[in-house]
Amino acid sequence: MSKAFDVVVIGGGPGGYIAAIRAAQLGLQAACVDEWATAEGKPALGGTCTNVGCIPSKALLQSSENYEHAGHAFTEHGIQVKGLALDLAQMLKRKDKVVRQNNDGIVYLFKKNKVTFFHGRGSLAGGSAGAWQVKATGGAGEAITAKHVIVATGSNPRPLPGVPYDNKLVLDNAGALAIPEVPKKLGVIGAGVIGLEMGSVWRRLGADVTLLEMLESFLPAADETVSKEAWKVFTKEQGLDIVLGANIARVTPSKKGVTVEYSTKGGGERKLECDRLIVSIGRVPNTQGLGAEAVKLKLDQRGFVEVDAECRTNLAGVWAIGDVVRGPMLAHKAEEEGVAVAERIAGHHGHVDFNTIPWVIYTAPEIAWVGKTEQQLKSEGVQYRAGQFPFMANGRARALGDTRGFVKFLADAVTDRILGVHIIGPMASEMIAEAVVAMEFRASAEDIALICHAHPSLSEAMKEAALAVHKRTLNL
Repeated sequence: MSKAFDVVVIGGGPGGYIAAIRAAQLGLQAACVDEWATAEGKPALGGTCTNVGCIPSKALLQSSENYEHAGHAFTEHGIQVKGLALDLAQMLKRKDKVVRQNNDGIVYLFKKNKVTFFHGRGSLAGGSAGAWQVKATGGAGEAITAKHVIVATGSNPRPLPGVPYDNKLVLDNAGALAIPEVPKKLGVIGAGVIGLEMGSVWRRLGADVTLLEMLESFLPAADETVSKEAWKVFTKEQGLDIVLGANIARVTPSKKGVTVEYSTKGGGERKLECDRLIVSIGRVPNTQGLGAEAVKLKLDQRGFVEVDAECRTNLAGVWAIGDVVRGPMLAHKAEEEGVAVAERIAGHHGHVDFNTIPWVIYTAPEIAWVGKTEQQLKSEGVQYRAGQFPFMANGRARALGDTRGFVKFLADAVTDRILGVHIIGPMASEMIAEAVVAMEFRASAEDIALICHAHPSLSEAMKEAALAVHKRTLNL
């Protein structure tokens, strides 16, 4: 018996499940098809983000930071820890518990909002505008029809050519989160977000970590002042060995571990011997098995679903969001697109501002930014003023014992409108929200400078950096 819906979402990650919930809130009959499963075969809603990405990585980052603090930082606070020992199995168990709690939370939200869930791999099976057929392979075999389909199938880790992931020696993001014992020597190919976060986790737990980065520059997407500060902290203070301009020639797994042969500009051929190797060189759109060819859904040369500015595909009533379309591969970007598409389907005016999507790297110190970098403004010929304030001069940061980094504001030289905010320091992921709100409301640096911030708080560094734009900081 066929089941008909107003909206069927293929994919239950951050973009997909949020789109289904918002559609249901707007009075549409909504369903979601998702194939993620636990080791026991039960549904595991939340996609890559919840199961092997954002959520478990943050759980391990927190656990590993606690371990490092107990071993190094607590004595300064007058806390003596004797017999400190690592129980990695318990740490991984806690990580899995956090994941399950998020899985169960999405199931609850579906029930609360009356979203119908089908467990299986979703694909487009035919039909036409207003009556698209969706198949859930591995599910109960129901025939599903939809007036609108939202493709939210996410992305997969990009492997090195000729070096498949086995998640025993050569690890993707999932394998990096489930190493059963701390490796003595850990290799990481790619010094981007995932490489730095996973490298940080295992370094804190005792591994000797080397990151091989193909690019000649470190964190080129971030503001240069932030990148330079991060380089100093990660390499000189924390001991991460980061090799830039590494051209990988060969990766050879063996019984003893993994050998990586590479070369650097002016450095000749080199070799890295490691127990395990994490490969984090980007992600590719997950469109295999979607049924795109069968319904003539247009994909670009890289496999992304082609969409317009409002996430419409070339097929009437078929939309696509998140990692499977253009734009940054960020969970919160996918969520905003999911909400916007659901609202457009319901006849509202959904909105996503790509200029105010925040970026975060959850290392210690954290790195976060929104808007333009200083190098972008220079290349675009925009006249600007910069203001910067160090956490070293912030009372709350001193009390926390973490004074690394700074807040940097970039504002238009004529209008004073905020063009970008860049943070490296404690709780940067939380602090960046103020900058996002300010930029959404077209605030000026003076607007932030005039706002009363609680004392003592890390957020005072935001006020002081805004004041610094006009060279009138109060605590420096």
